[in-house]
Amino acid sequence: MASETAAEEASATGPGDAVTESRSQMLRQLVRYTVIGGSGVALDMVVFLLLHNWAGMNEQIANVLSTTLAITNNFILNALFTFERRDRLVVRFLRFYAVGLTGIVLTDLLFLVFTDALGIDANYVKAGSLPLVLALQFVLNRKWSFA
Repeated sequence: MASETAAEEASATGPGDAVTESRSQMLRQLVRYTVIGGSGVALDMVVFLLLHNWAGMNEQIANVLSTTLAITNNFILNALFTFERRDRLVVRFLRFYAVGLTGIVLTDLLFLVFTDALGIDANYVKAGSLPLVLALQFVLNRKWSFA
C-alpha cells in the first residue's frame, strides 16, 4: 500500500521534478560539505600549529595527528548534517578516511609538479588545489562513503 502511494506521488510530480529535487539536494549537500570542510581545514591548521610550533612535535607526526583529527571531525559532521547517514559508521569512516588520504596525495603530487619542478610558491599551489580536492572528495564521499 505504501509503495503504491509513493509510486502515485512520483508519477504525479513528473520526472522533471525529481531531477530538480536531486540537483537541489546535491547543491545543499555540496554547500554543507564545503562549510564542514572549511571547519576541518581550520581545525587541521590550528592543531598542526599547536603541535608543531608550540609543543615542538615533528612536522610529519603533527601533520598525521592534525589531519586525522580534521578528517574525523568532518566525518562526524558530514554523517549528521550533509549526507544524514548513521548506519555502518565504521565502514563509512574507513572509506571517508581513505578519501581524505586521496586529497593529501593529490595535493602532494601538485606540490611536486608545481612547486618542486616549476618553482611556484607552495602557498599558491595549496590554495589552488583546494577546489580540485574539494570536488574530488565530494564526489567520492557522496558515491562511496555515504552511498
